Parts: sequence; structure tokens; C-alpha cells
Amino acid sequence: MAGYLPPPGFYFESDTYSYDAKLDARKSLPAGGRVIANVRSQARADFLNGTWVTPWEVFGGNFAVGAVLPVGRVAVSAGVELDSPRTNAIIGRSLRDKATIVGDPVLSATMGWHSGKFHWSTTALVNVPVGDYRDGQLANLAFHRWAGDLSGALTWFDPETGIDLSTAVGVTFNGINRATDYRTGTEFHVEWAASKALTSALSIGLIGYHYQQVTGDSGAGAQLGPYKGRTTALGGTVAYNFQVGKTPISTRIKVLQEFSVENRARGTVGLLTVSLPLSVSQ
Repeated sequence: MAGYLPPPGFYFESDTYSYDAKLDARKSLPAGGRVIANVRSQARADFLNGTWVTPWEVFGGNFAVGAVLPVGRVAVSAGVELDSPRTNAIIGRSLRDKATIVGDPVLSATMGWHSGKFHWSTTALVNVPVGDYRDGQLANLAFHRWAGDLSGALTWFDPETGIDLSTAVGVTFNGINRATDYRTGTEFHVEWAASKALTSALSIGLIGYHYQQVTGDSGAGAQLGPYKGRTTALGGTVAYNFQVGKTPISTRIKVLQEFSVENRARGTVGLLTVSLPLSVSQ
């Protein structure tokens, strides 16, 4: 239901995110203004998301605004720290860093339309760099840079068969991290899902995503050059819906495995989503 915007009202969603990844010992990674290798990382975070679908119509569609606040724990270990990619001189070994952090808040604005079994939307996101960024440290949840993402999503949903086919495509434009003088390149991403309702409460499906930088990293801090990243992931999802009193609650588990990775750590993604309406206009 990526392209589906619900009826006017206030909605809450909690996305509990788990990520475990490692980078080949022969490859280097820029992190916190440093160059490290033989990297392992772990993140456990919760993304708290509030959305207000307004009663206003714009260009024939519904308009919504929202905000996301990430809070979680990140742990990073590196076998070595290098002086520079030119010399590969080792200046540190067995580096470890972990912290519980409040990340950058993300603001959103969405327009959504409906026509029969088709639902589609456009969304603009803005990352606001006011989170708890730890300058010079390996473990961070905040990006410490302005960033904007423009995306479009489309869903075809047949309520009679319970088949949901959804996709979303977007581009992220990144500002510069002033602490490290590092600008991440422009990023392209596409996500898709195909699911089938087995009962009125239970559904299963296949999901995936592809991420790729379309321009290289830049700035004085980009010691590894353009360092254009790429990754693809495939996985599965299970959803279960129920009611507490008169409140409908939707829960969903997603697990994805990354592959075909370049200039990024390769890992496994887990996501538990719980969403519910706080109030819906009649």
C-alpha cells in the first residue's frame, strides 16, 4: 500500500529497525571523517512517525504532513584505521564505538490520489540536521546534513483477491556535512512489494529494493574519491491486523538480505512496523 494515503485524520506508526552488516576486510570505508577497514556495524533503532492527513484537497488529491524521529543504538567496530587511501598506513587497530542516539528529524509532505483499484502519491522529505551527531566518532544515527528526497509511489490493490502490487521510486539530494567537509552524492532508490491476503487479518508477500548513487561523493573529506555506492536487497514480509477495542492496529514484519553491494557494508535488514489511527474524520 505504498501509494495509498488513508482518509483524513491523525495516524501513528512505529518502525523498529534492525541492521547487521560487515564490509570486506580488503575495502575501506569513510566514517566520521576517518578511513577505516574490516568494519562491522549494528543498528537497533525506532523511527517514530506521526502523520496528519488533512481534509484539504489540492489538485484533486488529499494533502498530508508528517514528521519522523529516529532514536536508537548504533555499534561499529573496525579492525584498522588508515592514514589515507594513498599510503594505507595503519594508525589504529581494533577500534570500537557504540552509543544510544537521537537522530535527525525528518519532515514530510504528501499528496495522494485514488481511482478504482489504483492509488498513487508523491512525497517530499527533508532531513533537518539537529540530531545528536557525534563529531569524529564511528557510531552515528544522525546525518548532520540537510537532505531532501522526492519520491512517487503507486499501488494496485484488489480487495476481492487481496492482491497488493506496490512500488516507490525516489531521488535523494544531499547537502554537505560541515563537520567532516563531506558531501554524499545524489542517490536513486526504488522499492517494490507484491503481497497476498490469506485471510482478512493475515497477508504475506515478497519485497525488495535497489539503491544506487548517481553522482559521486565530494568535498575535502572524501579521501576515497567519488565512492559511489550500490546495493540490492530481496526478502519477505508478513502482516497481521487486529483490533483493540474500536482501534484497528496493523503490524508487519520485513526481513531483507542485501547483495550485489559496492562501496557499502553488506547486511541483513529487519523491520517491525506497528501503525494505528489516533483519530479519523467522519
